[in-house]
Amino acid sequence: MWERGVDVPARSKAKSPDRIRIEHPAPTVDDGAWPVKRTVADTVHVSADIFRDGHEVLRAVVRWRGPSERRWRESPLTPVDAHFNGVRWEGDFTVEAPGATQWTIQAWVDLFAGWRDELARKVEFGQPDLSGELSEGVVLVQAAAERAKGEEARRLTAAAEAIATDPHAALDPALLELVESVQERTEATELPAPLEVDVDRTLARFGSWYELFPRSWGGFKGVQKQLPRLAELGFDVLYMPPIHPIGHTNRKGRNNTLTPEPGDPGSPYAIGDETGGHDAIHPELGTDADFRALVDAAREHGIDVCLDIAINCSPDHPWLKEHPEWFFRRPDGTLKYAENPPKKYQDIYNVNFGSEDWRGLWDALLAMMRHWVDRGVKVFRIDNPHTKPFAFWEWLIREIRATNPEVIFLAEAFTRRAVMRELAKIGFTQSYTYFTWKNHRWELVEYVNELAHGPERDYFRPNFFLTTPDILTDYLAEGGPPAFPIRLILGATLSPSYGVYSGYEHYEHVQRPGSEEALDNEKYELKQRALDGPLLPMIQRLNRIRRANPALQRLDNVGFLDAANDAIVAYAKREGANTIITVVNIDPHGAQEGLVQVPYDLGVPPAFLAEDLLDGELYNWRVGGNYVRLDPGERAGHVLRVNTT
Repeated sequence: MWERGVDVPARSKAKSPDRIRIEHPAPTVDDGAWPVKRTVADTVHVSADIFRDGHEVLRAVVRWRGPSERRWRESPLTPVDAHFNGVRWEGDFTVEAPGATQWTIQAWVDLFAGWRDELARKVEFGQPDLSGELSEGVVLVQAAAERAKGEEARRLTAAAEAIATDPHAALDPALLELVESVQERTEATELPAPLEVDVDRTLARFGSWYELFPRSWGGFKGVQKQLPRLAELGFDVLYMPPIHPIGHTNRKGRNNTLTPEPGDPGSPYAIGDETGGHDAIHPELGTDADFRALVDAAREHGIDVCLDIAINCSPDHPWLKEHPEWFFRRPDGTLKYAENPPKKYQDIYNVNFGSEDWRGLWDALLAMMRHWVDRGVKVFRIDNPHTKPFAFWEWLIREIRATNPEVIFLAEAFTRRAVMRELAKIGFTQSYTYFTWKNHRWELVEYVNELAHGPERDYFRPNFFLTTPDILTDYLAEGGPPAFPIRLILGATLSPSYGVYSGYEHYEHVQRPGSEEALDNEKYELKQRALDGPLLPMIQRLNRIRRANPALQRLDNVGFLDAANDAIVAYAKREGANTIITVVNIDPHGAQEGLVQVPYDLGVPPAFLAEDLLDGELYNWRVGGNYVRLDPGERAGHVLRVNTT
């Protein structure tokens, strides 16, 4: 709620208090405390309650300026006649460049339009003497002529002479348009302070991510050889876990054991050894030149390289000697290793953000981030950001994006919802989500509707990663290979951004006993990886479908459909003339059938052809009920494009 306090002005030439009210502007986050988020070329729909005492005619505009722009642009707002004498106004503007776009609303009294409306009523009712009214109009038009130039000024001067004796001349619509274009904005009132839109490039909203451990692919040079195939598969982001030197002390062995065998590589999250820390590269992966070559080659293939930033330090990290004050110590002087009960990370120490030298720590972490930005990295996955101070992330993201607004930050934060929301508000571009564990129809519908249509839609962008090296859900472990296409279709068609870890396309579904992690976890051992998993053809097909259909590139357009069967999830997305209906059997153990209800308000013909984009099959569908039967062993779902031609 905007503050309404009014100070009584001193008696003199002080401006009288504003009489126009502008309230409840939208879109906002926490009443303007944080910017809303959009991507380049998005249209921002603006609205507000705008009203004034009395019967004056009001006009209003939305004004905006992009990053580094000094001049404001504006677009008209129009009243919404939702009810008699409604006060809600709305309009639009388009954002054009990454960074902070400011916007505000300005409203004013249109004196000429108010005078003209009053005159029109008197003319209609046949009032005989309008000389006094016409004299007022002459003054208004003459004032407009003084503000105009050239031909417009001449036209207005002539109009002032004409309306002095002819009321009908004052009712010319062309005159109204001309006067409004140049007259003074009387009682002009704006929001107390501009609001902001945080604008990102399109990848912040829409993209397909592929995660791999470069050490399982022959280092940077081996990964670079995979770029043409990754591009063919339709991936936009190549995400790699930490690429830094790995500590020797307390190194983990296979399956997270405390007794590594000779040659065990250790976890890449135990960062740092005698050769360097967070700004160094593990020598077995390649050189700095090799890394730069990978980033450049990926960009040529339309792929962004994403680095994992984990603020973890192995016991051998250089910072422990150079800055011992940055780490937690118990009263007996010993260092405390990281824990997340029941998980223990004996090979990792957390930094102490409560250190007396917290400013030095912040500056070092910012310098580390700039090091990788300077090497062409524009996407970062941040490990466990919810365990670090909000103020630190707000500052760091602001500092990075002040010079590099194209940089994207993905929050790996599986934690309390309020914390995840706060991370998004303070600057994180995207976030991991609870989708990984939403496996029943009711909870999928509830969760996706909350993300797509609740208050979070203006600032929280989900990334539906299907699995991670840390997470192999019971649903996949128990459902086996048939469960993998199910989750793939859901993730790729529900969320504009989704991610695949390289074990996924191989149906890796055996859990380590007592854990939600995969057995023989790649975090702790080398694997020989290749792009040959049996699920890759479907992944490629879905990525092509996503790129070809704008309806799948947004989240806020999703609407769930009834299927009379809780084992079948159906939903529609529409963007312009493009409509996609997706139907998925979420039971990996057997066939399910149902009657999918297409609502009348979806905007499709009463009867239409539905093309399954997964295999090209055509079906005759209609508004109303449509029978489907899906067997996950043969067909996990339909991705149907409505054909209206």
